[in-house]
Amino acid sequence: MSRRDTLVHLFAGGCGGTVGAILTCPLEVVKTRLQSSSITFYISGVQLSTVNGATMTRVTTPGPLHCLKMILEKEGPRSLFRGLGPNLVGVAPSRAIYFAAYSTTKERMNSMLEPDSIQVHMVSAGMAGFTAITATNPIWLIKTRLQLDARSRGERRMSALQCVRRVYQTDGLRGFYRGMSASYAGISETVVHFVIYESIKRRLLETRAATRMDQEKETTRDASDFMYMMMAAATSKTCATCIAYPHEVVRTRLREEGTKYRSFLQTVSMVFREEGFKALYRGLTTHLVRQIPNTAIMMATYELVVYLLDR
Repeated sequence: MSRRDTLVHLFAGGCGGTVGAILTCPLEVVKTRLQSSSITFYISGVQLSTVNGATMTRVTTPGPLHCLKMILEKEGPRSLFRGLGPNLVGVAPSRAIYFAAYSTTKERMNSMLEPDSIQVHMVSAGMAGFTAITATNPIWLIKTRLQLDARSRGERRMSALQCVRRVYQTDGLRGFYRGMSASYAGISETVVHFVIYESIKRRLLETRAATRMDQEKETTRDASDFMYMMMAAATSKTCATCIAYPHEVVRTRLREEGTKYRSFLQTVSMVFREEGFKALYRGLTTHLVRQIPNTAIMMATYELVVYLLDR
């Protein structure tokens, strides 16, 4: 792969990630709040009457809409964009590094293994995820801390710089890498996503090529091609997310300030023991509602930018 090709993939990946992050930031904030152990801030009590006339309160975990409503009422609309700064700072280099590493690894693996095979896509996605996670974890930790910083209207909000200082003063440099073990576990989601995506994409392109065999040769893509890419990305991401979602909850818990969670397995065990199996999937609905369009937008933007720059 030439230097120009690498730069094209870097730029395209950055553009895709940035567009997706801006459009889906409010859902990201709601998802993070639902995943955290501080969800008690939003828990509501339901009054129940017993047989003998006494009343008792049953605590219910809020759903996405209730959580969204509480954020708007207690903190204001601006809170739905908490963490957007670090997100925008991190999403471009993260996605750029990811797609560049994916394309580079794929190019090398194609010369060593069967070209465009499942093995090639798995290794490429795994290496790309590992590289991007290691390079950008401190940015995502700051983003999560800001999203979890619930303040009532009128209270002064913590800035990204203040958050950086606070993390360093509390935990030192190691504090910026909290949750990285969960992110590494989440590489499995990325691998599954890209394997399914590449498979669907290849089949769609083959189908499209077959329908054009009797037509004059075309060198441009029409709008339907990019719609197919978005459908492929949405389908593959849905499957991958449902399989690997618990790592998202674990990662958020590990990144909380002053947390009792220490490691990936210890966190899984503690959440399961204290809150039950369902807690490991808390926020999944919001995550899917956000992640599917975010991934579809990101992948379609990536494919479009690569196509336009390679013309």
